This record gives sequence, structure tokens and C-alpha cells, in this order.
Amino acid sequence: MSIRAALLDLDGTLVDSIPDLAQAANAMRIKLGLPQLHQELIAQFVGKGIDNLVRRAMTGGNDEAEVTAEAFIVAREHFVDAYHQVNGDRATVFEGVIEGLKSMKGAGLGLAVVTNKPTVFTEQLLIQTGLRSFFDAVVSGDTCPTRKPDAGPVLHACFLLQAAPADCVFIGDSINDAQAAQAAGMPVLIVPYGYNEGNSVQNLKVNDIVETIVEAAQWIERHNASADQPDLLT
Repeated sequence: MSIRAALLDLDGTLVDSIPDLAQAANAMRIKLGLPQLHQELIAQFVGKGIDNLVRRAMTGGNDEAEVTAEAFIVAREHFVDAYHQVNGDRATVFEGVIEGLKSMKGAGLGLAVVTNKPTVFTEQLLIQTGLRSFFDAVVSGDTCPTRKPDAGPVLHACFLLQAAPADCVFIGDSINDAQAAQAAGMPVLIVPYGYNEGNSVQNLKVNDIVETIVEAAQWIERHNASADQPDLLT
């Protein structure tokens, strides 16, 4: 079956947003009277939405630490305020993204972003990085009742693109992306340069690991060329 649409994760797949996220997280910690954390550590907190990032940035990644609801609300407000000010300032588009997206658009594929980042930050980042015009649909962390790794946002993107899940492919960088795509019933490609909470993607059960979005576009092209071949046994 030919692939008609590609769904792509944002942070860690299309854009390296860690410098901005780390700056906002450390601004939050300063407000809370805490020392700053290394950017490499904060990168391991990214991928499951802002609430997870804030909570882990508060505790330095100690998942056993107690965080009261009141303290979390204050910290989240500090983070959101700081991130509004820096979102997109130092974020960079990964190598191969522009070329890969152009190739997919040229092949007639529908394109959507599916991210756990809230809408206000998603749109700002896509516009700042010049990527917004590539996408026919954007599904953010607050678009649906659930977020990745739940299948809901992925299925909603399919609905917006008017494409069946089996006719789509998901391209991401983490286990959240793989689980969401597989739960939605579509193939998934993973790039190795993203975040994945500091873990290697080599052990993820995915259809393929592609080095760049250009390679993802080539993978889709090969898949569709194979799907278009007549079955010689019939």
C-alpha cells in the first residue's frame, strides 16, 4: 500500500530546541532558588510534554523526589513565562530537514506535525524556524485529550489529512513516537540524533532508523515504488 502522508515529531526530529528549553528550565530554577543544570541533563527530560519537563527540571531528574501540587504550579508558571521569551531564539533546524520536507511535498505527500508541545509554543517555533508553510496540519500537546504515546493525536492528524493510518508513516526520534504510531497502526521511522530521554534508539522496534529526514523521504519513495510494482504471481 502506498504512503500518502507523513506525520513528523517536532522537537528532536525537525528542530533542536534544547538550547531554548534549557534556558527556560534554568530560568525557572533560578526563580525557585535552585542552581542551574547542565543543558545535556535537561535534554533527557524532553519528549513527554512541558509538565514532565518542569517536574523533572525541578528535581534534577530525581523521579523519587516529592513535588507538591502548589510548588509545581508555581514552577510551571515560571517555566512558561521564561519559555515564551526565548522559544525559537536559539533553536535550529536539523540538517536535511528542509530538503527532506521539500522532497515529500514534491512527491505529493500530505504533511503534519504531531508534538506534545502546547499549541502556543508549537506555532511560534514553526514560524520562527520557517517550517510552518510545509505542513497541512499541526497537532499539538493540547489539541487532543491525550498526548503521545497515546494514539489519539496521531489518529487526529490522519483525520485532518484525510488519510487512513495505514496510508501514513510517522517520523520521530523517541519511544513515545514509536509507541504512538504503532498504536495507531502505521509504520514508523526513527532518526538517531534526537532526544529519546537520553536512551539509544537502536533497540526500538521500528520499521527503520533513518539518519536524516532526507533519508526518510527516500525510504518513502522506495516503499511507494515497490508498492506500485505489479504482482507477477497474479
